[in-house]
Amino acid sequence: MRSHLFRFALLALVPAGGAYAADINLVEQASEGGLALLAILALSVLMLAVSLERLLHLRVRHIVPAGLADAVLPLWRAGDFALAELELTGQDNTLARVIAYMAAHRHLDYDRVSAGAGDIASLELRRHQQKFYALSIVATVAPIVGLLGTVVGMIEAFHVIAFADGMGNPALLAGGISKALVNTAAGLCVALPALGMHHFFKHRTALLALTLEQDVNRLLQACFPPRPAGQPGLQVVPHAH
Repeated sequence: MRSHLFRFALLALVPAGGAYAADINLVEQASEGGLALLAILALSVLMLAVSLERLLHLRVRHIVPAGLADAVLPLWRAGDFALAELELTGQDNTLARVIAYMAAHRHLDYDRVSAGAGDIASLELRRHQQKFYALSIVATVAPIVGLLGTVVGMIEAFHVIAFADGMGNPALLAGGISKALVNTAAGLCVALPALGMHHFFKHRTALLALTLEQDVNRLLQACFPPRPAGQPGLQVVPHAH
């Protein structure tokens, strides 16, 4: 069972290398990778799960769907708040919740509504960021676990050499070190895509935050009395990891 798990781990983490991979028997070496490789396999599963979940949910329609602000703005200007609320019915996104807050507190001044809308938007964006923070953890931990597995493997290899007349058989030492280095390779194979996906989602969140800020500021300026010159508008700044 353990051998099958390590085989699966290597096939999942290491790209197909054709004849070269066959020559160095990576699959066979991975079967003796130890607990470190099993931990790296678990980290790779976490990375895939988080990436798929974020790809499904960190999307425009879940945060700032196109056309929603344009649909609500003329209704607000006409004072038809009942129809504006109907437009928001069934909308499960950040912009819809911000607009609902603005409509419910339309009797307040610009400053209070702007602060409340900014709090709602920032909180939801931070929640989105928190959900892919695990990718940063995987990118940090995976190569360290791989290095630990390599160090432990090399200690074991030299221990075997000490009691097996290894100086007369260099292949015994080289084979042990080669198996140990598989842990480092596996850790890097998990850490690199995890780091890339983390920066990808971070960039996407920043773009969505900018679009959300623009739409909400446009609604605030159109639906509330003009603010004094020089007073800043809404600023949505997602929490940086």
